[in-house]
Amino acid sequence: MTASIELQDVTFGYDATRPILSDVRLTIETGTFLAIVGPNGAGKSTLINLLAGLLKPQSGTISIDGADLRARKQADLARQVALVRQEFVPAFGFSVAETIMMARTPYFGPLGFERPSDRQIVAEAMELTDTTAFAARPLASLSGGERQRVFIARALAQDTPILLLDEPTSFLDLKHQVGIYDLLKSIQHEKARTIVAITHDLNLAAQYCDQVLLLTGDSACPANPPETHYRAGPPGEILDPEGIERAFGIRVASMRIGRERAILPLGRLAKDADQAGAEESPHPE
Repeated sequence: MTASIELQDVTFGYDATRPILSDVRLTIETGTFLAIVGPNGAGKSTLINLLAGLLKPQSGTISIDGADLRARKQADLARQVALVRQEFVPAFGFSVAETIMMARTPYFGPLGFERPSDRQIVAEAMELTDTTAFAARPLASLSGGERQRVFIARALAQDTPILLLDEPTSFLDLKHQVGIYDLLKSIQHEKARTIVAITHDLNLAAQYCDQVLLLTGDSACPANPPETHYRAGPPGEILDPEGIERAFGIRVASMRIGRERAILPLGRLAKDADQAGAEESPHPE
């Protein structure tokens, strides 16, 4: 199960005169873990929705393994791409197992019922995400970290080569943030999945992701060529202090931990912000 994604000159805007994304060119190789980062309003969720086929580019093409998404039926696309939204509290009383089984709907037989093979896939997804112990519990009774593991299990049960995640660690504490990224990394390696995740945590992106797409949110300005409103590449190249400062409009301090940088934002009124800039230089390494 493999899939590569290619964007060719993709432009999209909710207002036709002001594109959010403009002439984006990007190749996501099979088995890559890509982080999408950038300020609010830069087009991160819009791009995820485009990749999921929920929005259509105004110009340009998005293809999976060479096939244009616009030519794919929704049922076919559901076998290629699984989407995990931001964590939320469910409104209905479904159990964990029932929630995960919903992902098998595109594969149900002509009578619309689950089969033994569907139950086996759901069981494997729960085992991998460590959710088996609360399979019978109502989804609403779980903690935020537990629910997010369930939603990832549901995406796994959909059995697609591509996983898209919109801020998978929102509202989670540090332990559960790291746990989710450990889980995603193990899925990437053990299941050979292509993973694309929006994140606001630049340090987790640097630690776990192979590639980073930085959207800067200034594509609506006619004076800006395409290459100025997004950058893509390895974390060490893209998450540099100068680029982060330009994209987010904030000073940062930087230091190396192992092979990657750690980024610390320096607010104007933060304790010791001026001292850090004076003593260590803006970007200590």
